[in-house]
Amino acid sequence: MSEPIRVLVTGAAGQIGYSLLYSLANGDVFGKDQAIILHLLDITPALGALGGVKFELEDCSLPLLRDVVCTDQETVAFKDIDVAVLVGAMPRREGMERKDLLAANVRIFKSQGAALDQYAKKTVKVLVVGNPANTNCLICSKNAPSIPSENFSCLTRLDHNRAKAQVALKVGVTTDKVRQVTIWGNHSSTQFPDVRHAKVTLNNGETKQAYDAIQDENWIKNSFIPVVQKRGAAIIAARKLSSAMSAAKAICDHLRDWWFGTPNDDWVSMGVVSDGSYGIEKGLVYSFPIKCQNRTWSIVQGLEINDWARDLMTKTAQELIQERDDAFDATK
Repeated sequence: MSEPIRVLVTGAAGQIGYSLLYSLANGDVFGKDQAIILHLLDITPALGALGGVKFELEDCSLPLLRDVVCTDQETVAFKDIDVAVLVGAMPRREGMERKDLLAANVRIFKSQGAALDQYAKKTVKVLVVGNPANTNCLICSKNAPSIPSENFSCLTRLDHNRAKAQVALKVGVTTDKVRQVTIWGNHSSTQFPDVRHAKVTLNNGETKQAYDAIQDENWIKNSFIPVVQKRGAAIIAARKLSSAMSAAKAICDHLRDWWFGTPNDDWVSMGVVSDGSYGIEKGLVYSFPIKCQNRTWSIVQGLEINDWARDLMTKTAQELIQERDDAFDATK
C-alpha cells in the first residue's frame, strides 16, 4: 500500500461532494492500492452537515481511507495537498447580475489560489468545478504563481460525457463505442460540442466517422449541439436541483485520466490554459481535445477546422474573454 495522498474537496457538504466522496475514498479514481486522506472544506454554517458526511464515510468502512479532515479554514484545508477539487462557488441567485456573480467568485478563487500557493504541494493537480468554471480556474491560477499553470484545469468532462451519450443514443450503441468527441470553449451554453472528428464502432463491429454513422447533419446542428449546450438547465428544470451524480462521475473521469493517462485511440475534453493552439488567445482557460500521459496533458494538434466550426469556437472564446475582463475588473 502506497503512502496516502491528500485530496481536498471544497463545498464538500453539498450535493456534488456527497455524490463524489465515496468514489474518491473507495479507490475508483486513484487506484485500489492508493491510500487517501480527504480534506473537506466548507463554509462555517455547513460544518454540522460536513460532520455528518464524515460519519457516513467512516460507516462505509473503506480500507483506503486513512483520515477525514473537516474544516472551514483554508490554512488547514490546503496544507500539503496532492489534489484539489474546487467544487464550492457562489451560485447565481435570482435577480443577481452577472458581474456580481463574477465578483463574488473572484473573491473565493483569488483566496483559494493564494492558499494553494502558500500551503499546497507545488505538484498539486487542481480541478475547478464551481461555475463559471473556466474563469474561476483562470483566477485561481493567476493567484498561485509558484504552481505551474499546467497543473490547473476546469471541468468540461461532464459536457464531453453528455456529448458521447447523445451520439450513442442516436446511433444505438453503448457509450464506450463513441470516441474522440470534443468540447471546445467555455463550460456554458456557448460551448461547441464537436463530433466532426469522432468515431463510432457500430454493433456489427464496423468503425465509422460519427457523421457517417449518424447520417443526419440537421440533427447534429439543430438537436445534438443545443441539447448538450443546455443540458444543465434542462436538469435544473426537471430536478429543481443542478447536476450532481453526473458531475461527480465526470470529476472522477477527469481525475482518473489525468492521473493514469488516456487511451491511445481516444482523447478527452479539459479546460486548460491555452498555449495559442487553434488560434485561441494564449492564457485563456479554454476546453480543448486533450491527451494525458505521465500525469501531464497535451492538446491534440492538427484537427481540421472549417469555417462553421471556427465561428462557433470564436463565439465561445469571445464569451471567455468578456468573462475574464469582467473578473479582472472586479479585482480592482
